Amino acid sequence: MTLRSLPIPEGLADERVDAGLARLLGISRTKAAELAQSGAVVMAGQEVGKSDRLVAGAWLEVELLDEAPQTFDPETAEPVPGLRIAYEDEDLVIVDKPVGVAAHPSPGWTGLTVVGGLAAAGYRISTSGAAERQGIVHRLDVGTSGLMAVAKSEVAYTELKRAFKERTVDKVYLAVVQGHPDPSSGTIDAPIDRHPTSDYRWAVVAEGKPSITHYETVEAFPHASLLKIHLETGRTHQIRVHMSAVRHPCVGDLTYGADPSLSAKLGLERQWLHAAELSFMHPRTGVKVSVSSQPPADLEQALTRLRAAF
Repeated sequence: MTLRSLPIPEGLADERVDAGLARLLGISRTKAAELAQSGAVVMAGQEVGKSDRLVAGAWLEVELLDEAPQTFDPETAEPVPGLRIAYEDEDLVIVDKPVGVAAHPSPGWTGLTVVGGLAAAGYRISTSGAAERQGIVHRLDVGTSGLMAVAKSEVAYTELKRAFKERTVDKVYLAVVQGHPDPSSGTIDAPIDRHPTSDYRWAVVAEGKPSITHYETVEAFPHASLLKIHLETGRTHQIRVHMSAVRHPCVGDLTYGADPSLSAKLGLERQWLHAAELSFMHPRTGVKVSVSSQPPADLEQALTRLRAAF
């Protein structure tokens, strides 16, 4: 058992205990809530619950279980059917990730991962980063298909992480959203953070992180629109949150308000969202790398049905 003691900073005044604790300790909000519910969080000498509010300047004490770090064992790596190598050299590999595959192992996830698939295929990746997500410089949702870069060398990991942070990587997605955005092309500039009441979702909130999404309509259907989307920032669920916020959720995205009847008519079991293009300067040579990917069969089938109006 480890006891962490620290004063609550002004910036977290009146924040929920679970949200503030997650920021202070760098843990998930779910884990922070579990700690509070177990009586492991004390503020100013009193136990507090997950929904209590933090008081600036008060002393916070948290009892943390000593857990072994989660590691990835290459010996137990599983091949990932449909995982395509879109680009590879000595420094990096760009995969075309199929739907239903996570970027890396995480608590509660027992399915296939990109990290595991690469290890099973004999790829050596960078040892930088946390043990379970070594080499990962950006991620895609489990339910999103498309291009994802993984560093093989230490220089690639460092330089690609910097490039993503400095927004010099061009990330282009294709998305089919409900209805017809007005204007047909535009920018959504709205901060994103965790949803105030649903831990598994994100939302546009006033105190969130700056988030910018540029979109343009490529094709319009009677019930939906195909958009080409450029991400200026890369927040969790950014496209899904922003499109839902302007009342045009990704078709099939039931988590963010999509119409389930439309999803059923199109045969979709996930959001229509695909990482279609990835461009950046090579971390070692400085030469531009550009890779593209076509939407997989389930998304193409949905498009065909939309064009035929079902």
